[in-house]
Amino acid sequence: MARKPTLTDQFARPLRRVLVGLLVLALLALFLLWRIDSPRVERFRAALIDRLLPSFDWALVPVTKAAGMIEDFQSYTRIYEQNQELRRELQQLKAWKEAALQLEQKNARLLDLNQVRLDPKLTHVTGVVLADSGSPFRQSVLLNVGARDGIRDGWATMDGIGLVGRIAGVGQRTARVILLTDATSRVPVTVQPSGQKALLSGDNSGLPPLEFLEQPDEVRPGDRVVTSGDGEVFPAGLLVGQVAMGTDKRLRVMLSADYQRLEFLRVLRSHALEPITDSGALIAPDPLAAPVPQGPPAPTAEQSGG
Repeated sequence: MARKPTLTDQFARPLRRVLVGLLVLALLALFLLWRIDSPRVERFRAALIDRLLPSFDWALVPVTKAAGMIEDFQSYTRIYEQNQELRRELQQLKAWKEAALQLEQKNARLLDLNQVRLDPKLTHVTGVVLADSGSPFRQSVLLNVGARDGIRDGWATMDGIGLVGRIAGVGQRTARVILLTDATSRVPVTVQPSGQKALLSGDNSGLPPLEFLEQPDEVRPGDRVVTSGDGEVFPAGLLVGQVAMGTDKRLRVMLSADYQRLEFLRVLRSHALEPITDSGALIAPDPLAAPVPQGPPAPTAEQSGG
């Protein structure tokens, strides 16, 4: 059954046609207005645009926000790429810095080995460390200098900063150096500024202890430790290190020599030592020992002639 047209439908259709016609005429008029080339019409168009355009700012906000987000994302992408490039450059700079530090330390050691004189009477021979012949029970290194260079047993060796050890074994072309950290090493030292005498005893650790201190209360961590020259084992005044307190509450020495990077060693030519041939000059007679019986005195000339 068909629906009967109502009064609203009868008036709505003609009204829509009229509105559509008016809209078409308005658009045609607007088109013609925009096409007319006249100063008066141009002023009218400008006034119309100034009147209507500000009212459309709300419609441009999403477009402006979207454009800003796109620009921010592109800027973030560029920043991320620059950050990655800076990270790669930083890694390269770290590698160059490490190489520069190693070269600087090596150069400083070479300059020190070539120029520094601890004592005008002392001369030295510079050798290159060939290998580390150490073990858990012996710590030593090999040098490329030996008897052909005049090296002798007992001479002190330094790395240009501090005392390293002593020569213990000389070949024709090589020499072995017993380090201060070796368990067989015993070096008489002096703690400054208190002037306390002690014995630096190696124990196969990086911090050898100080033994036989006269007055330990006068020694403080940070005090300077040098060789004392007692026993003529080493020349006096060679830098050994600084006093440090160990984890076992014992006074130990933080060695000045860099044992992790022993590349060049300076062998000090010490003064010639007087050889000891008479053991009686070193060993005193025992007072408790029984006297040695002596025979009858020899007859004199008068007794024999009488």
